[in-house]
Amino acid sequence: MMDTDDIDHQLLRALALDASQSAGALGRKFGLSQPATWRRIKRLTEAGVIVGRRLDLDREKLGFGVTVFLGIKLATKGRVSLDDFERAVSAIPEVQTVEHVLGMYDYRLRVTARDIADFERVLRRRVMTLPGVGDVEANVLLSEERRPGPLG
Repeated sequence: MMDTDDIDHQLLRALALDASQSAGALGRKFGLSQPATWRRIKRLTEAGVIVGRRLDLDREKLGFGVTVFLGIKLATKGRVSLDDFERAVSAIPEVQTVEHVLGMYDYRLRVTARDIADFERVLRRRVMTLPGVGDVEANVLLSEERRPGPLG
């Protein structure tokens, strides 16, 4: 674990909300020079605290108005079935995230689709045909609020 101070936490919160902010703008916000801010961001990146920057797209404006979370319980257990499932599910373009979880289900997927009919097509033709799929539970996303995480 890396030693961080209050300024590091403020920088991380600000970058979590908008990673496109420049070191100069962040420095002005927190009373630092641009080079000092840049050095802090570089140190946090080199230490692996910052692992990347992400572009958030408005999926609805791109024609993908439905997001569904799927809980997948595999019918068969074993290392081979997990690897086969992960490889196959990762090839489905509508699947945005694949999370191997502990609990009622083995995997949690975030799936985007144009509409419910498109989601049904993805579910029937792609997800249900994956190797080892057993029980499936779907939860349609109604709204979402992004949070900066534990530093917020």
